[in-house]
Amino acid sequence: MKKELSAIEAKYEAQKIAFGPMYFQSVIALRDLGILQFISNHRKGVHVDTIIAEMDVSEYGITLLLEAAEILGVVEMEEGLVKISKVGFFLLKDEMTRVNVNFMNDVCYLGAKSMTESFKNGKPEGLKVLGDWPTIYEGLSILPEPAKTSWFDFDHYYSDNAFPDALKIVFRKNPKLIFDVGGNTGKWSFACCNHDQNVQIKILDLPVQLHVAKANATEKGLLDRIEFHAINLLDETQKIPQGADVIWMSQFLDCFSKEQILQILKNACQAASESTTLYILEPFFDNQNYPAAQYSLVATSLYFTIMANGNSKMYRIEVMKDLVSQAGFEVVETYPLIGNSYHTILECQKKA
Repeated sequence: MKKELSAIEAKYEAQKIAFGPMYFQSVIALRDLGILQFISNHRKGVHVDTIIAEMDVSEYGITLLLEAAEILGVVEMEEGLVKISKVGFFLLKDEMTRVNVNFMNDVCYLGAKSMTESFKNGKPEGLKVLGDWPTIYEGLSILPEPAKTSWFDFDHYYSDNAFPDALKIVFRKNPKLIFDVGGNTGKWSFACCNHDQNVQIKILDLPVQLHVAKANATEKGLLDRIEFHAINLLDETQKIPQGADVIWMSQFLDCFSKEQILQILKNACQAASESTTLYILEPFFDNQNYPAAQYSLVATSLYFTIMANGNSKMYRIEVMKDLVSQAGFEVVETYPLIGNSYHTILECQKKA
């Protein structure tokens, strides 16, 4: 939103950007040292001297962190009394905020310094701080901690909330065989098996990811209902097999560039019959109810640049619909903001 700023206000906003990384890490320290939780435990406020006396942190450290927190609006201070603010409450208690903070700190922060280099080279140059892979997807199952936990928490948070309503939509047509393309750890496939005791699933993904999904399916006793098909969808010689009633892509296509998405959708089109339904579930950044969601999704595109693969992003809904059409499908139904989530489902059929 456009807002007229005075020169003084604009200069202040510029300083927020300049010192943003330092303030971010001050919040991490405030949280990880237990100071923010200690303040939160005292709803009516707690004196600075009490914090210094009770916490295993020096007076110097507490003083600096509280000064930074006050600037950020994380705490409120008056005459030596410290109270947690609404912003501080969300940093401690809000699941979306927790997941986003950990993802930025554990997965993206060190690699962010390589953003300019990533744009120049079209590669995720920041990924080297986590491991030696061409993209993050080859290394997901062996990411070092805490990056691995934070990555999967982030991925699941932005998909799991959509599953209950998505299942109702997908199973309206009583599918017998579902292809879970980019199935990751298998969470959607397991949800399908729990929803319908007769459905069969085929998970299509990179071999390293299938190893994790198969281990999870084994643990759940679902090997009789779930098959595993190794495929690299960036290799045009590897085709999606035919025979699916439903081809499901959940937060999958945003992992690729527009050219790659078109290639993948054309592959899906050759695998689809007239009775096959393609469902695409994505958190389109221009189709959100709240500014915080749009803000977070646009930032996620920068993660794709520096850490994931260097060329993918979160898309506008009309961009995805256009790619669907170019690939030989038509969008027959749009389900915006499924359930208590940030997602839209595009229901697609092969063009006659």
